[in-house]
Amino acid sequence: MQERFDDHEIILDQSTSMPRNFVANVFSWMTLGLVVTGIVAYLFSHSSLASLLYDPAGGSTMLRWIIVLAPFGFILAINYGLQKWSASTLTLLFLAFSTVMGMSLSSIFLIYSSASISTVFFITAGTFGAMAVLGYTTSTDLTKFGGILRMALIGIIIAMVVNWFMGSAQLDYIISILGVLIFTGLTAYDTQMMKRIGAGVEYGSQEARKLAILGATSLYLDFINLFLFLLRILGSRD
Repeated sequence: MQERFDDHEIILDQSTSMPRNFVANVFSWMTLGLVVTGIVAYLFSHSSLASLLYDPAGGSTMLRWIIVLAPFGFILAINYGLQKWSASTLTLLFLAFSTVMGMSLSSIFLIYSSASISTVFFITAGTFGAMAVLGYTTSTDLTKFGGILRMALIGIIIAMVVNWFMGSAQLDYIISILGVLIFTGLTAYDTQMMKRIGAGVEYGSQEARKLAILGATSLYLDFINLFLFLLRILGSRD
């Protein structure tokens, strides 16, 4: 009888540790991606490397436009490669993606003050962390909210394209507020999805490693977009 209880405890421990280990791996890769992005962004904005992205008149070079558009290609490649490429290849793609994102985001150091960037970063980290904990611990099924948030995100993207031509400051503010709400919700949703995925894969396997990179990419994008929308609302321009 005691052996049965011991076996039951082992099964329970494995059922809880597997998703926990997987989610921890996802967040480790996401954090590494953010560190790479931050370092690259700072280096490009505080050195002669900025001349590769901006011409003497302050306009964007051809390389700058390529770098702005390149992340979309990386995201598609990571999703495409999930079934076709090795975990090592996807890892290299993710790190390259994080590097290119750093180059693309280097402009924020030229637009906003360092103090406001730091303040908004810590606000973002606190908000992101709270929603990640909520997504991991809640017993509420967030699946139904995922579709709504994705549709809202598409609406935000369309509104941003329209406002690119209109140049409305009021609409930009509304878009930023909605963007914060959407990516706050997506953080909780994506974290819960990572927990569920972790419960269904063998930790340490090739499949688990590849899914961890895919999950890290999703949460990385949640963090970056939440940060950028908050920066548009709270950031102080130089």
